[in-house]
Amino acid sequence: MEKIKIKTNSRVELVDITDKIEAAVSKSSIKDGVCFIFCPHTTAGLAINENADPSVQKDIINSLNKLIPENAGYSHGEGNSDAHIKSSLFGQSLNVFIEDGRLALGAWQGIYFCEGDGPRSREVWVKIISG
Repeated sequence: MEKIKIKTNSRVELVDITDKIEAAVSKSSIKDGVCFIFCPHTTAGLAINENADPSVQKDIINSLNKLIPENAGYSHGEGNSDAHIKSSLFGQSLNVFIEDGRLALGAWQGIYFCEGDGPRSREVWVKIISG
């Protein structure tokens, strides 16, 4: 398993980590298999979405903040319930096929670390299985 370090700069942020995951796949020398990506945090998650136009990430963040505002009278005392809810919507793991030593993503797809309670230092865990 490889642990990838991520530093976020905003409270809510989508960080394109596709290149970091690709590097882990390349380093593994596995030509065909599955890449398992896991986020071990309760206020962050993972997503696959468009990485060609940065306005998509901006639209996702703006919509999330409208749907799940930061201060909406939540019961949780830490003040980050919105981040827990956003994390639950994104999910904690992704599985991506590896074909010919590369991630099998669509033409416009990228892998995103979805921060909900930043800025922070975070990790994503990657496990690559031959198959």
